[in-house]
Amino acid sequence: MNKLEINNSTFEGIKHIDEFGNEYWFARELQKVLEYKEWRKFENVIKKAIIACKNSKIDINRQFVQVDKLSTNVNGGKRQIVDYHLSRYACYLIAQNGDSRKKVIALAQTYFAIQTRKMELIEKDYSELSEDEKRFYQRNLTKKGNYSLNQTAKNAGVKNFDKFHNAGYKGLYNGKTADDIAKRKGLRYREDILDNMSSSELIANLFRIDQTNQKLINKNIKGETKACDIHHYVGKEIRNTIRKVGGTMPEELPTPNKSLKELEKNNRLLQKKMKENLFNYLIIL
Repeated sequence: MNKLEINNSTFEGIKHIDEFGNEYWFARELQKVLEYKEWRKFENVIKKAIIACKNSKIDINRQFVQVDKLSTNVNGGKRQIVDYHLSRYACYLIAQNGDSRKKVIALAQTYFAIQTRKMELIEKDYSELSEDEKRFYQRNLTKKGNYSLNQTAKNAGVKNFDKFHNAGYKGLYNGKTADDIAKRKGLRYREDILDNMSSSELIANLFRIDQTNQKLINKNIKGETKACDIHHYVGKEIRNTIRKVGGTMPEELPTPNKSLKELEKNNRLLQKKMKENLFNYLIIL
Protein backbone atom coordinates (compact mmCIF):
# COMPACT_ATOMS: atom_id res chain seq x y z
CA MET A 1 0.00 0.00 0.00
CA ASN A 2 1.47 3.36 -1.02
CA LYS A 3 1.37 6.61 0.94
CA LEU A 4 -1.56 7.98 -1.06
CA GLU A 5 -3.63 4.86 -0.33
CA ILE A 6 -2.77 5.12 3.37
CA ASN A 7 -3.90 8.73 3.47
CA ASN A 8 -7.01 7.94 1.43
CA SER A 9 -8.12 5.62 4.22
CA THR A 10 -7.10 8.22 6.81
CA PHE A 11 -9.19 10.98 5.24
CA GLU A 12 -12.10 8.61 4.68
CA GLY A 13 -11.72 7.38 8.25
CA ILE A 14 -12.51 10.81 9.71
CA LYS A 15 -15.35 11.51 7.28
CA HIS A 16 -18.83 11.92 8.75
CA ILE A 17 -22.28 11.60 7.17
CA ASP A 18 -25.18 13.75 8.35
CA GLU A 19 -28.84 12.72 8.55
CA PHE A 20 -29.38 13.77 4.94
CA GLY A 21 -26.52 11.65 3.60
CA ASN A 22 -24.15 14.60 3.13
CA GLU A 23 -20.49 14.05 3.94
CA TYR A 24 -18.42 16.41 6.06
CA TRP A 25 -15.21 16.59 8.09
CA PHE A 26 -14.55 18.19 11.48
CA ALA A 27 -11.78 20.79 11.31
CA ARG A 28 -10.36 19.66 14.67
CA GLU A 29 -9.97 16.10 13.38
CA LEU A 30 -8.50 17.27 10.07
CA GLN A 31 -6.04 19.43 12.02
CA LYS A 32 -4.50 16.33 13.61
CA VAL A 33 -4.30 14.41 10.34
CA LEU A 34 -2.58 17.37 8.65
CA GLU A 35 -0.10 17.49 11.53
CA TYR A 36 -0.90 20.94 12.89
CA LYS A 37 -0.16 20.98 16.62
CA GLU A 38 -1.72 24.40 17.31
CA TRP A 39 -5.34 25.20 16.53
CA ARG A 40 -4.42 28.89 16.17
CA LYS A 41 -2.16 28.16 13.19
CA PHE A 42 -4.63 25.76 11.61
CA GLU A 43 -7.47 28.25 11.96
CA ASN A 44 -5.37 30.76 10.02
CA VAL A 45 -5.24 28.22 7.17
CA ILE A 46 -9.03 27.83 7.39
CA LYS A 47 -9.46 31.62 7.13
CA LYS A 48 -7.29 31.69 3.99
CA ALA A 49 -9.38 28.85 2.53
CA ILE A 50 -12.59 30.79 3.29
CA ILE A 51 -11.21 33.82 1.41
CA ALA A 52 -10.33 31.58 -1.56
CA CYS A 53 -13.84 30.13 -1.48
CA LYS A 54 -15.39 33.61 -1.38
CA ASN A 55 -13.21 34.75 -4.29
CA SER A 56 -14.49 31.77 -6.30
CA LYS A 57 -18.04 33.09 -5.69
CA ILE A 58 -19.05 29.89 -3.89
CA ASP A 59 -21.32 30.12 -0.84
CA ILE A 60 -18.94 29.85 2.14
CA ASN A 61 -21.83 29.13 4.52
CA ARG A 62 -22.42 25.79 2.82
CA GLN A 63 -18.73 24.85 2.74
CA PHE A 64 -17.56 26.07 6.16
CA VAL A 65 -20.12 25.72 8.95
CA GLN A 66 -18.86 27.01 12.30
CA VAL A 67 -20.01 24.97 15.30
CA ASP A 68 -19.38 25.32 19.04
CA LYS A 69 -18.36 22.30 21.08
CA LEU A 70 -17.77 21.47 24.71
CA SER A 71 -14.24 20.17 25.29
CA THR A 72 -13.18 18.27 28.41
CA ASN A 73 -9.69 19.02 29.74
CA VAL A 74 -7.40 16.67 31.69
CA ASN A 75 -8.89 17.83 35.00
CA GLY A 76 -12.41 17.04 33.91
CA GLY A 77 -13.41 20.66 33.39
CA LYS A 78 -15.36 21.73 30.33
CA ARG A 79 -14.88 24.69 28.03
CA GLN A 80 -16.45 25.81 24.79
CA ILE A 81 -14.31 25.59 21.66
CA VAL A 82 -14.83 26.53 18.01
CA ASP A 83 -14.93 23.86 15.31
CA TYR A 84 -16.12 23.67 11.70
CA HIS A 85 -18.13 21.27 9.58
CA LEU A 86 -16.14 21.18 6.34
CA SER A 87 -17.32 20.06 2.93
CA ARG A 88 -14.99 18.08 0.68
CA TYR A 89 -14.37 21.25 -1.32
CA ALA A 90 -13.54 23.15 1.88
CA CYS A 91 -11.00 20.46 2.80
CA TYR A 92 -9.48 20.80 -0.67
CA LEU A 93 -9.09 24.57 -0.22
CA ILE A 94 -7.53 24.05 3.22
CA ALA A 95 -5.03 21.62 1.74
CA GLN A 96 -4.26 24.12 -1.01
CA ASN A 97 -3.54 26.81 1.60
CA GLY A 98 -1.67 24.54 4.02
CA ASP A 99 2.06 24.30 4.70
CA SER A 100 3.43 22.86 1.46
CA ARG A 101 6.56 21.66 3.27
CA LYS A 102 4.49 18.95 4.95
CA LYS A 103 4.30 15.72 2.93
CA VAL A 104 0.82 15.04 4.26
CA ILE A 105 -0.38 18.36 2.81
CA ALA A 106 0.74 17.31 -0.68
CA LEU A 107 -1.11 14.02 -0.25
CA ALA A 108 -4.21 15.83 1.00
CA GLN A 109 -4.11 18.15 -2.02
CA THR A 110 -4.02 15.16 -4.37
CA TYR A 111 -6.71 13.23 -2.51
CA PHE A 112 -9.24 16.05 -2.18
CA ALA A 113 -8.59 17.31 -5.73
CA ILE A 114 -9.31 13.86 -7.18
CA GLN A 115 -12.38 13.30 -5.02
CA THR A 116 -13.77 16.79 -5.68
CA ARG A 117 -13.38 16.21 -9.43
CA LYS A 118 -15.17 12.87 -9.13
CA MET A 119 -18.09 14.58 -7.43
CA GLU A 120 -18.21 17.22 -10.18
CA LEU A 121 -18.42 14.47 -12.80
CA ILE A 122 -21.08 12.61 -10.85
CA GLU A 123 -23.16 15.76 -10.47
CA LYS A 124 -23.13 16.75 -14.15
CA ASP A 125 -26.45 17.21 -15.88
CA TYR A 126 -28.45 14.10 -14.93
CA SER A 127 -30.18 13.97 -18.31
CA GLU A 128 -26.81 13.48 -20.01
CA LEU A 129 -26.03 10.32 -18.05
CA SER A 130 -26.47 6.85 -19.50
CA GLU A 131 -28.81 4.44 -17.69
CA ASP A 132 -25.85 2.68 -16.04
CA GLU A 133 -24.39 6.04 -14.95
CA LYS A 134 -27.77 6.95 -13.46
CA ARG A 135 -27.78 3.62 -11.64
CA PHE A 136 -24.35 4.32 -10.13
CA TYR A 137 -25.48 7.81 -9.13
CA GLN A 138 -28.70 6.62 -7.47
CA ARG A 139 -26.96 3.66 -5.84
CA ASN A 140 -24.45 6.02 -4.25
CA LEU A 141 -27.34 8.06 -2.84
CA THR A 142 -29.08 4.95 -1.47
CA LYS A 143 -25.86 3.90 0.28
CA LYS A 144 -25.64 7.29 1.99
CA GLY A 145 -29.36 7.22 2.73
CA ASN A 146 -29.24 3.75 4.25
CA TYR A 147 -26.28 4.74 6.40
CA SER A 148 -28.27 7.65 7.86
CA LEU A 149 -31.41 5.53 8.19
CA ASN A 150 -29.49 2.81 10.06
CA GLN A 151 -28.12 5.39 12.49
CA THR A 152 -31.58 6.83 13.09
CA ALA A 153 -33.12 3.37 13.46
CA LYS A 154 -30.40 2.36 15.92
CA ASN A 155 -31.12 5.45 18.01
CA ALA A 156 -34.80 4.52 17.92
CA GLY A 157 -33.99 1.11 19.42
CA VAL A 158 -33.85 -1.13 16.35
CA LYS A 159 -31.65 -4.20 16.81
CA ASN A 160 -32.98 -6.58 14.16
CA PHE A 161 -32.09 -4.63 11.02
CA ASP A 162 -33.15 -7.40 8.62
CA LYS A 163 -36.64 -7.18 10.10
CA PHE A 164 -36.58 -3.38 9.95
CA HIS A 165 -35.50 -3.18 6.30
CA ASN A 166 -37.88 -5.95 5.24
CA ALA A 167 -40.74 -3.95 6.75
CA GLY A 168 -39.97 -1.19 4.26
CA TYR A 169 -39.62 -3.58 1.34
CA LYS A 170 -42.92 -5.26 2.23
CA GLY A 171 -44.68 -1.91 2.14
CA LEU A 172 -43.19 -0.87 -1.20
CA TYR A 173 -43.28 -4.31 -2.86
CA ASN A 174 -46.75 -5.46 -1.78
CA GLY A 175 -45.64 -7.83 0.97
CA LYS A 176 -42.40 -9.07 -0.62
CA THR A 177 -39.21 -9.30 1.46
CA ALA A 178 -35.67 -8.68 0.27
CA ASP A 179 -35.26 -12.43 -0.34
CA ASP A 180 -38.48 -12.50 -2.38
CA ILE A 181 -37.24 -9.59 -4.50
CA ALA A 182 -33.88 -11.31 -5.01
CA LYS A 183 -35.60 -14.53 -6.15
CA ARG A 184 -37.79 -12.63 -8.61
CA LYS A 185 -34.66 -11.03 -10.05
CA GLY A 186 -32.95 -14.42 -10.27
CA LEU A 187 -30.02 -13.36 -8.08
CA ARG A 188 -27.46 -15.57 -6.41
CA TYR A 189 -27.39 -16.06 -2.64
CA ARG A 190 -26.58 -12.82 -0.78
CA GLU A 191 -26.27 -10.83 -4.02
CA ASP A 192 -27.28 -7.22 -3.30
CA ILE A 193 -30.73 -6.42 -4.70
CA LEU A 194 -29.98 -2.67 -4.84
CA ASP A 195 -27.01 -3.38 -7.14
CA ASN A 196 -29.47 -5.07 -9.50
CA MET A 197 -32.07 -2.34 -9.82
CA SER A 198 -32.74 0.13 -12.62
CA SER A 199 -32.39 3.83 -11.86
CA SER A 200 -36.19 4.18 -11.56
CA GLU A 201 -36.42 1.34 -9.03
CA LEU A 202 -33.53 2.82 -7.06
CA ILE A 203 -35.27 6.21 -6.98
CA ALA A 204 -38.41 4.62 -5.49
CA ASN A 205 -36.30 2.95 -2.81
CA LEU A 206 -34.34 6.13 -2.14
CA PHE A 207 -37.63 7.95 -1.53
CA ARG A 208 -38.67 5.19 0.88
CA ILE A 209 -35.35 5.42 2.73
CA ASP A 210 -35.36 9.22 2.96
CA GLN A 211 -38.99 9.57 4.04
CA THR A 212 -38.67 6.85 6.67
CA ASN A 213 -35.59 8.54 8.08
CA GLN A 214 -37.43 11.88 8.21
CA LYS A 215 -40.50 10.40 9.89
CA LEU A 216 -38.48 8.53 12.53
CA ILE A 217 -36.68 11.76 13.42
CA ASN A 218 -39.68 14.12 13.25
CA LYS A 219 -41.96 11.82 15.25
CA ASN A 220 -39.15 10.92 17.69
CA ILE A 221 -40.06 7.23 17.28
CA LYS A 222 -38.81 4.89 20.01
CA GLY A 223 -38.94 1.09 19.92
CA GLU A 224 -38.20 -1.48 17.22
CA THR A 225 -41.85 -2.39 16.58
CA LYS A 226 -42.89 1.24 16.05
CA ALA A 227 -39.88 1.86 13.79
CA CYS A 228 -40.78 -1.19 11.66
CA ASP A 229 -44.40 -0.05 11.47
CA ILE A 230 -43.29 3.39 10.28
CA HIS A 231 -41.00 1.85 7.63
CA HIS A 232 -43.81 -0.38 6.35
CA TYR A 233 -46.27 2.53 6.33
CA VAL A 234 -43.92 4.79 4.33
CA GLY A 235 -43.19 2.02 1.80
CA LYS A 236 -46.90 1.36 1.35
CA GLU A 237 -47.72 5.07 0.94
CA ILE A 238 -45.05 5.43 -1.74
CA ARG A 239 -46.51 2.41 -3.52
CA ASN A 240 -49.97 4.00 -3.38
CA THR A 241 -48.55 7.23 -4.79
CA ILE A 242 -46.95 5.35 -7.71
CA ARG A 243 -50.33 3.72 -8.41
CA LYS A 244 -52.19 7.05 -8.25
CA VAL A 245 -49.90 8.74 -10.77
CA GLY A 246 -50.05 5.75 -13.09
CA GLY A 247 -46.42 4.73 -12.61
CA THR A 248 -44.90 1.28 -12.93
CA MET A 249 -44.79 -0.74 -9.73
CA PRO A 250 -41.19 -1.40 -8.60
CA GLU A 251 -41.48 -5.19 -8.93
CA GLU A 252 -42.61 -4.74 -12.55
CA LEU A 253 -39.55 -2.72 -13.55
CA PRO A 254 -37.00 -4.72 -15.58
CA THR A 255 -33.86 -6.01 -13.89
CA PRO A 256 -30.66 -4.76 -15.61
CA ASN A 257 -28.60 -7.33 -17.48
CA LYS A 258 -25.55 -6.64 -15.31
CA SER A 259 -25.23 -5.76 -11.64
CA LEU A 260 -23.29 -2.67 -10.64
CA LYS A 261 -20.65 -4.96 -9.14
CA GLU A 262 -20.17 -6.60 -12.55
CA LEU A 263 -19.96 -3.22 -14.27
CA GLU A 264 -17.35 -2.06 -11.74
CA LYS A 265 -15.33 -5.24 -12.29
CA ASN A 266 -15.49 -4.90 -16.08
CA ASN A 267 -14.43 -1.26 -15.82
CA ARG A 268 -11.43 -2.17 -13.68
CA LEU A 269 -10.40 -4.89 -16.15
CA LEU A 270 -10.76 -2.45 -19.06
CA GLN A 271 -8.64 0.17 -17.29
CA LYS A 272 -6.02 -2.46 -16.50
CA LYS A 273 -5.95 -3.59 -20.14
CA MET A 274 -5.59 0.01 -21.32
CA LYS A 275 -2.68 0.57 -18.94
CA GLU A 276 -0.98 -2.63 -20.17
CA ASN A 277 -1.44 -1.58 -23.79
CA LEU A 278 -0.03 1.87 -23.04
CA PHE A 279 2.95 0.31 -21.26
CA ASN A 280 3.66 -2.01 -24.20
CA TYR A 281 3.36 0.93 -26.60
CA LEU A 282 5.89 2.94 -24.61
CA ILE A 283 8.31 0.00 -24.59
CA ILE A 284 8.09 -0.23 -28.41
CA LEU A 285 8.82 3.49 -28.64
